[in-house]
Amino acid sequence: MKTAELIAANDFCVYHNIEYTFITSLHEAGLVEVTIINETVFIPQTELQKLERLINLHQLDINIAGIEAISHLLSRVEKLQEELRYLNNRLSLYE
Repeated sequence: MKTAELIAANDFCVYHNIEYTFITSLHEAGLVEVTIINETVFIPQTELQKLERLINLHQLDINIAGIEAISHLLSRVEKLQEELRYLNNRLSLYE
């Protein structure tokens, strides 16, 4: 992965005014991917949208376990929406 596609976790935390431990807690829970280069933690650009959604939940005073549950449910809803879209497209072929 190119370093231009990575954002330093410390810079991200300063910009969003969050604790660095929040990022590590999300990573330990398997909610966010990080890349470590020379003992510096980086966040891939592909994770930014998901991470910002998780920050919004955290700002509502939801703990990591709650964020993990909500994230899992949102993922399932997205998959169901994709499946529904696929089935609607298949159904339109027969109409």
